[in-house]
Order: sequence, then structure tokens, then C-alpha cells
Amino acid sequence: MNPDDIKAVEAKRQQLLGQLNAAQSALRSGLHIHGFGSTARAHLERALAHIQEAYVAINEPKQVRTVEQLVEDLTRIQQVMDDARRGKSQHI
Repeated sequence: MNPDDIKAVEAKRQQLLGQLNAAQSALRSGLHIHGFGSTARAHLERALAHIQEAYVAINEPKQVRTVEQLVEDLTRIQQVMDDARRGKSQHI
């Protein structure tokens, strides 16, 4: 690539990072709004995780998780949290 192509790619990358930052801010704000239920919150949290993973994928030269790997990881984390909550409620 010539220097102009590199500059154009970097400009697009910066634009995309700005859009991801704006989306992340909006999602974080949405997490503080009550009254929409746990399903809406779970979707907001999952969307935030995807935004954060996209940010890493754009900025890191190393291999990052695929969408499927991220979803599997998030599902496993949720299962552990659910199991921990059930364990606590059984001990009360």
C-alpha cells in the first residue's frame, strides 16, 4: 500500500473507533435505565460485550475471539453466575 492508502485506511479505522465509542457510551447509559426488565438488560450487556470485542479486534494485531467464541464464553459466564445465585439462595 502506498502512503495515501495507509492514511485512508487509518482514517476509516479512527472513524469506526469513534462510532464504537459512541455506541459503547449509549449502551452504558441504557444499562442505568430501569423499567425494561432483565431481558432488555441482558441484551444491552451482550451488545456491550460485542462492541468491546470489536474494539479489540480493530486495535490488536493478535488473533481475537470469533463471534461464536465470544457468545460461548458469555454463555458459560452467565451459567456460572446463575449457578452461584442458585447456590446462595439455597443456603439462605
